[in-house]
Amino acid sequence: MKKIFVFGLLLLGATAVKAQEKVEVTVEADVVNQYIWRGQKLGNTGFQPTLGVGWKGLSLTAWGNTGLTDSGDTREFDLTLGYTIAGFNIGVCDYWFSAGLDPEGRYFKYDAHGTNHIFEANIGYDFGPVAFQWYTNFTGNDYKLNGDRGYSSYFEISAPFKLATCDWTATAGAVPFGAQAVYGTEDFAVTNLSLRCTKDIKITDSFSIPIFGEVIGNPCSQHAYLVFGLTLRP
Repeated sequence: MKKIFVFGLLLLGATAVKAQEKVEVTVEADVVNQYIWRGQKLGNTGFQPTLGVGWKGLSLTAWGNTGLTDSGDTREFDLTLGYTIAGFNIGVCDYWFSAGLDPEGRYFKYDAHGTNHIFEANIGYDFGPVAFQWYTNFTGNDYKLNGDRGYSSYFEISAPFKLATCDWTATAGAVPFGAQAVYGTEDFAVTNLSLRCTKDIKITDSFSIPIFGEVIGNPCSQHAYLVFGLTLRP
């Protein structure tokens, strides 16, 4: 479940307004040495394609993960519908996994206690120096041990900055309530402390490849990860 990405264009002036009149398409893919999501390891070396379309702040994005080195890695396919205006964003994401309540991994099975889908709503605001995001599961495969619906939630604060020739983002994320089925904790817990660096590697005058590295710590699980990846774009 990749950190939810809601794509849209910011309305920062007349130029931005005009830009939103055009349909924007995103086609790209990341290759990563391991798949870490909100401080949890969900897979090993993976291929993560993205296909998105956006218009006037409204966006629909498809994202997936397929393991490249471990046949036991769970496949994932996410669909996100989002809307962004100025710094405000809101969205809904449908996460699907090849493993879950349905042993056959059927995509079009939505039974309350037999689906591999998780549905999540998110809301956030980008203040510029810092951004805040809140996520809550509202249906799907998210249950407490007693069988009640989990409503697992997560929030994070991120701060982008530039240092040397790189773009950096520092992130702190936590789960706010007890019995968080998805995040593996029964109490409030900080699950994600990360520092990410991105840099474009110039190949030719008209073509470059973004690469990124990220240090991630999960104080709740007592695990830490070093992630490296690159982004492929046409």
